[in-house]
Amino acid sequence: MTRADLIATIASRFPALTVKDADIAVKEILDAIGRSLAQGDRVEIRGFGGFRLNYRPARTGRNPRTGVTVPLPAKYAPHFTAGKQLRERVEVSVRNTPLQQAA
Repeated sequence: MTRADLIATIASRFPALTVKDADIAVKEILDAIGRSLAQGDRVEIRGFGGFRLNYRPARTGRNPRTGVTVPLPAKYAPHFTAGKQLRERVEVSVRNTPLQQAA
């Protein structure tokens, strides 16, 4: 599902909202999550999951094209952990209709 699909779904599910209103709502929610993570806070949405920051220490990487060793700096990366209800919904869905395996 893309952001545009999410906006269209919300607008169709709630007739009082226009597509523009749904767009603003989705944008505000995503911006709030981003701001919280930027401040180092954890974001938890009950029944869906949680977002937090993972610290990745500095390391040496390798350019796959040239094979040259490249130093990679330490950084914080967003990490999502699915909640119990989401994991259970996905598991039931996969059991009922198996997904295609990626090639």
